[in-house]
Amino acid sequence: MLTLAKGYFGTRKNVWTIAKNAIEKGLQYAYRDRKTKKRNFRALWIQRINAGARQEGISYSVLMGQLKASGIEINRKVLADLAMNHPEAFKAVLKKAKK
Repeated sequence: MLTLAKGYFGTRKNVWTIAKNAIEKGLQYAYRDRKTKKRNFRALWIQRINAGARQEGISYSVLMGQLKASGIEINRKVLADLAMNHPEAFKAVLKKAKK
């Protein structure tokens, strides 16, 4: 247990009971935040897609509806990357979705 507490501050690193409690709490946070990280990234992707779509005069919800209606299956992670790093490709996807 004390090897897991390496790097902790004060008595959390060398007093058995306090270190055990700190490690257990840290593991609880790690478990919870593995789920939270996925939520946060999805929200970030949606914000990036919305920003890119708004520059083209369309909202996020309308864009996603058009993508679904036109049968384009592209996930939010890739779409957000296109919106940020490859705006020309993002515009091409928007044009394809509008047809």
